[in-house]
Amino acid sequence: MELVQIQRRLVDYTKSLFMEGFLDAQFLQLQQLQDDSNPDFVFEVVSLFFEDFEKLLNELTIALDQPNVDFKKLDSHVHQLKGSSSSIGAQRVKNACIAFRNYCDVQNIEGCLTCLQQVKQECYLVKNKFETLFRLEQQIMASGGSVPTIELGF
Repeated sequence: MELVQIQRRLVDYTKSLFMEGFLDAQFLQLQQLQDDSNPDFVFEVVSLFFEDFEKLLNELTIALDQPNVDFKKLDSHVHQLKGSSSSIGAQRVKNACIAFRNYCDVQNIEGCLTCLQQVKQECYLVKNKFETLFRLEQQIMASGGSVPTIELGF
């Protein structure tokens, strides 16, 4: 595939992630922190998020599996996931965490279990989206091109 076509595909794909609510403006701010001295910054930050997500997912599952659920501890884990998802611009994950925290507040186990599944689904969906995004960026770099800057004015 020609370089210009890959670059256009990346721009269109990235715009679709915003329009579908997977990403928000925080992701663009994260991209602005990347420069020639740290060209893999965004990839590294997003990768760390998904490593932490797996650990937090395990903690959430264990917390909800207890005979007496500690909603304060559960809420703390969800709060941490909400913050880290927000920092990479994963808007749908953040929104699922907000709903999850609301169920923690009212100590609704069924609601929490449903939200846990929703959070999992949103995380795995956005992970696949990021993988595609990074794959397109790698194709552009391998072709000797530069990754185009995305503006929110679409």
